[in-house]
Amino acid sequence: MNAFTELTGKVIPLDAINIDTDAILPKQFLKRIERSGFGEYLFYDWRYENGKEIEEFVLNQDLYRNAPILLTGKNFGCGSSREHAPWALADFCIRVILAPSFADIFYNNAFKNGLLPIVLDESVVIKLFRKAEDFPGYRMTVDLENQTLSDDSGFNNHFTVEPYRKELLLKGLDEIDTTLTYQDTIDSFEETHTIHYRLKS
Repeated sequence: MNAFTELTGKVIPLDAINIDTDAILPKQFLKRIERSGFGEYLFYDWRYENGKEIEEFVLNQDLYRNAPILLTGKNFGCGSSREHAPWALADFCIRVILAPSFADIFYNNAFKNGLLPIVLDESVVIKLFRKAEDFPGYRMTVDLENQTLSDDSGFNNHFTVEPYRKELLLKGLDEIDTTLTYQDTIDSFEETHTIHYRLKS
C-alpha cells in the first residue's frame, strides 16, 4: 500500500447524498478476485449508457480524469459491505473522499485500502461545492501529517483522523503489514511456546 503524506490535486464535485456501494460498483462486477482492474467499472450505471460514456457525468469529463479528491454528500458508501467499492475508487486514482458523513463499514474499508475518508461539517462541504462550481478544476492540498485541507485562495480547514489509522496511512501499511512488523516477536513467542509445550509433555 502506498504511503499517504500530502496530496495536491483536483476536486471532483459529485453532489449527491446516500450514494450506496451498488452505485459505486454494481454487483455484476464483483466476480473478479484481484483488487485491481475495478476502476473502469466505478459508478458504471452513472457513467455509461448502452456502453457509451455519458458526457455530462462529472467523472467522464476530461477536466476531472485522474483527479484524486472526491467531494460528495452525506452517508457516502451506504448499502452493502462490499470491499470492492474502495478497490474501485482506488483503482480510479481517487485517494481522498470528503463528505459530511460515511457509512461505518465503508469508512473502515476505505482506510484498510489506502483511502482517506474525511468527515467535514456540512457547511464546509457546501462551501467547497461552491468553490468547485465557481472554479472548474478547483485544486486542494490534503496534508495528513498536519490534518489540514487548504487551497491557494486562503481556505484552511482542520480535520480529525484516528491516530492509529493516520499512522498506518503515513507509513503505507495495512493491518497485515503491521502484524508482520512484529515478526521477530512472534517467532520468539512461538519458539518459547513450543519449548515449554515439549517440556510439559
